[in-house]
Formats: sequence, structure tokens, C-alpha cells
Amino acid sequence: MSDNMIQLTVFVLVSALIGALTYLKCRGQRRDHNSQNKEYFLAGGGLSWIFVAGSITLTNLSTDQLVGMNGNQMMLLVWWELAAVIGLIILAKVFIPVYYKYQCTTTTELLEKRYHNKHIRAVIGGLFFLGNAFIYMPAVIYSGALLMQTMFKVDIPLIYLATLFALVGAFYAFFGGLRAVAVSDTYNGVLVLGMAVLVVILALVAIDFDFSGIPAERLTLIGDKDSPLPWQTLLTGMIFIQMYYWGTNQTITQRAMAAPNVKEAQKGVFAAALIRIIVVPAIVVVPGIVSYKLYGDIGDTAYGRIVGDLMPGWLSGVFAAAMAAAVLSTYNSLLNSATALYVCDIHEAYFEKKPNVFKLSGYVTLGLTVLTLVLVPVYQHADSIINLLQQLNGLLSMPILSIFVVGLLFTNVDARAAIAAVIFGVLLYGSLTFSFSPFYSSWHYIHLMPITLFSCVAFALILNKVVFGQQTRWSGKLEPVVEKIGS
Repeated sequence: MSDNMIQLTVFVLVSALIGALTYLKCRGQRRDHNSQNKEYFLAGGGLSWIFVAGSITLTNLSTDQLVGMNGNQMMLLVWWELAAVIGLIILAKVFIPVYYKYQCTTTTELLEKRYHNKHIRAVIGGLFFLGNAFIYMPAVIYSGALLMQTMFKVDIPLIYLATLFALVGAFYAFFGGLRAVAVSDTYNGVLVLGMAVLVVILALVAIDFDFSGIPAERLTLIGDKDSPLPWQTLLTGMIFIQMYYWGTNQTITQRAMAAPNVKEAQKGVFAAALIRIIVVPAIVVVPGIVSYKLYGDIGDTAYGRIVGDLMPGWLSGVFAAAMAAAVLSTYNSLLNSATALYVCDIHEAYFEKKPNVFKLSGYVTLGLTVLTLVLVPVYQHADSIINLLQQLNGLLSMPILSIFVVGLLFTNVDARAAIAAVIFGVLLYGSLTFSFSPFYSSWHYIHLMPITLFSCVAFALILNKVVFGQQTRWSGKLEPVVEKIGS
């Protein structure tokens, strides 16, 4: 049997085993058809802390992280992972109790209940939806296809590989719902983390644990002003990025909201934070740094190249299965959360009060899959996936975070003021960070994030007072919902 046939056989067997284990775990679960949203999008509130931790970890950790962060070939990028621990702690201690208090299906449902207005939920849900559709899903599929193409040195057009990933991921998300996604994420997570740690070990052995000859700027944790992550950004926008991503992003928080209670959800989030401290930092930077010593500056092809050269042939099929699992887990998680946002925040509010969730989700999944494949070529021309993602993310992250801040800390704020603040924030950040704008600022885009955040908060509060004549009140604590939600 040829090496390629052995790799393919191992790949298929490992993937099938994970699928079978997921089916066995989920098949006995009862579905409450009177509560389709809770079952399909929150796994019926039945995820134990183990599956919460596993799903959060693998939803975030995919090939866009492994390929993109290693593609920078710098130790500096480890700060993204270390700072994420703070974001997870904020999710556990601040946001989770609030989401459970208000019995939210989506994070944006909290906004509806705090502002007493369904339109603000639809607007922010729509922005999250667009972020998944135009930023995250194409990046995940592109980076996964690029890794497979580079690692196995196959002469197959990248778009073909991307299409295969997208179709399989869409099938899984549609037929499984969040329960199957979270369970498979956990099983896949054990495989992905194990194989990623093996890559780190193989990379270090390849250079005999000798980092000499690698430029100091590749090994430092203190970035200068010209680096992808200047050290000052750790004191400005980094914490707000993490607060947004881990605390308000539907794709992540959906897993935490699917536990039976607050304590179980918090246990899962803390376990995910522990994994992030112990395992994740090394696997997202060490292979890239080693690849610089071995091959020079090769950008986003670094991870696939080093794996293809160093991974023993008999293990390459297992590694391929692990990476495919990482891609599919993140992609189907994004699909499931985007579908939840559309169904719960938009469709049920404006078109059909009680739709057939499963049928409607199928149409949304199909549309998102087609859009993903249309956008893959855009990411092929990016210098760095991870830097592009973070810059694009700023268009939505700080404006959205600002109205969560306003909604939680203040009362008597008109929803129209908050919506206007979001629009203002998108325009402000875009005008400052993109070079084609006449207001372009040479400041690092992370420095521009707190400026955008505080400007949006101030804009909402001023507009609330001056234009809508509302007297803003400091909340001090979260008050129970006593007013009827507006239409």
C-alpha cells in the first residue's frame, strides 16, 4: 500500500471514529419540539462543563490561528493567547451570570431586554451575522485549505479544497445543531491539541532546541512600534478586544449559555482558560519561529511546510484528520451561531413568529456556505491572515461592545441613541484605520480601539440627552426587567 493510500485510510478512519462517537453521545438526547430554539441553538441547556470547555477551545482554535499566528513567525503573537485568559475570566464572572439571569438564547437578546427594544437586538445581531459571514467563515475555510495544500504538497486548486471543507461543515452544522457541534468539538479538541503539541516537539528537535541565528525581534515579547503588536497595545486596546470576543461574541458565548446552570458554565470557561495558559501559547508560535530558522520568512505557509517536512509519514493521516476537525469544528460553530442570530434576532422578530427552525436553518446555512466560497479568493491575497482578521474585527468589535457597556451600566437610554452610536463607531474606526481614508491615522489599529469604544459610549449618552431628551441614570447593579419589551 502506498504512503498516500495509508494517509488517506488513516484520515478517513479517524474522522469516522469521531463522527461515530459524537452520534453515540447525542442519539439518546430527547428533542423538545415546543422549544426548537433552545434545543437546536443551546443543546437543550444540557452541556456539561467538559463539553463547554472543549467546544470553546476548539471553536476558537482552528487553522486560522495555527496558520495565521505561526505565519507571523514571531514569539510576540503569544500575547493574543495570554490576554485571552483575561477575557475568559471576564466572561465567567461578569457576562455569564447576566446571560443566565435574563435567560438569553443569543447575546443580543440581552440588549433587547436592557433597552426594551427589539430593533437594537436585530441591528447588533445583524452585525454579528455579517462579521461571521464576511470575516470569520471565509478565513477559516481558506486557512484550512491552504494548510492541507501546503502540508501535503498536493497540486489541487485551493478553491476545490475549500469547497470540500465548506460543504462538509455545512452538513454537520445543519443536521447536528449545537449539541453535536459541541460534542464533536470536544473529541476533536483532544486530537487537535495532542497533534499540535507533537508538532511543537518535532520542531524543537529539528533545531536541537537551538534558537541561535533567529533575529532577536522574532524572539522578543516586547514589540516595538513597527512590529505587529507594539508593547503599548497591551495597555490600550488589547483588554477591550478580549472583552468583546469572549464576552459578547455569539459564537463563543453560545457554548457557555448551553450549560444547565451558571456554575456548570463557569467551570467550563475556567477549564478553557486553563487549557489556554498551559497548551495554546506554544502551539501557535513555536512552529512558526522554528520554520523561520529552517526556511526563512515564508509567511502563512510556515505551519504547513514544517508539518509536511517533519511529521512522520505514518502520522500524517492522523494530523490531517486533526486539522480537518479543527477547520470543521470552527466553521460549523460559526454557521450555527450565525444561523441562531438570524433566526432568533431577525426572522422571528420581523417575518415569522414561530418558524420551522430546522428548515429555515437549512436555507441560511446554504446561503452562508455559498458566500464563504465566494470570499475565499479575497483572503488568498492577504499578507497575513491573523493581522487582517484583527483589523477587520475592529470595525464591529468596539462599536458593539460600547452598547453592551452602556446597556449594562446605565438605564433610561433610548435604543436609537445606542444604534446611532454603533453606526458612528463603525465609520469612526474605518476612517481612522484604513489608509484610503482622508482621516487615516498612523497609530496602531489596537490603539484606535479604546478611542472608538469611549467615543461610542460618549456619543450614545450625549445623543440620549440632547436629541432624545432622556435623562441617563447610572445603574450600579443590574435591575430586573419590569417594562414590557417594545416592538
